[in-house]
Amino acid sequence: MSIADNLNNIKASLPTDITLVAVSKTKPVSDLQEAYQAGQRIFGENKIQEMAEKYEVLPKDIQWHMIGHVQRNKVKYMAPFVSLIHGVDSFKLLEEIDKQAKKNNRIIPCLLQMFIAKEDTKFGLDNQELIEILESEAFKQLRNIEIHGLMGMATFTDDQEIVRQEFTALKQTFDSIKEKYCALSSLKLTTISMGMSNDYTLAIECGSTMVRIGSSIFGHRNY
Repeated sequence: MSIADNLNNIKASLPTDITLVAVSKTKPVSDLQEAYQAGQRIFGENKIQEMAEKYEVLPKDIQWHMIGHVQRNKVKYMAPFVSLIHGVDSFKLLEEIDKQAKKNNRIIPCLLQMFIAKEDTKFGLDNQELIEILESEAFKQLRNIEIHGLMGMATFTDDQEIVRQEFTALKQTFDSIKEKYCALSSLKLTTISMGMSNDYTLAIECGSTMVRIGSSIFGHRNY
């Protein structure tokens, strides 16, 4: 099937309140254009340079989501246009995003990435590190970022029970901080980004509001 067919089939299967991020990393501009023509407006990339290059040539009503691990020295290249940064896994990175957002007279929405998988290759905060950030005076001084929610990547396994436990834990953490820190002005907690091509239906069952789907739309990645 075509990219447009894949996209339309997935959209038809998603509840109306779920946001679809089309993960377009490694894919050529022509593939993104096909998805755009089919109505998709949110694309996810995992390399800042590749995202910036695509931003330059594609329509400006696209929302660009940075879904990969972020190096602090490259934040400046996406700060003028990025719509949401998913993988914020340290306070130092949050500070850099705030600094670059201020230079561009913007407030940049972010998700804090939680470490929920049983895999050392994944990044993210544990619950104690999350609380330390939210309760720190330094966090309360940041004026050019907003925390819109949490992001997590489950273990890559066929054991659905493990994945369910990890997604459920992320949802519980989200609910807990939404209740406890609702007075913080920089928290706009609306988003739980969890679920990819192989597990997004389970993620939605567990409370996801945003899914990141790549191979089921565009086919396998190009390396």
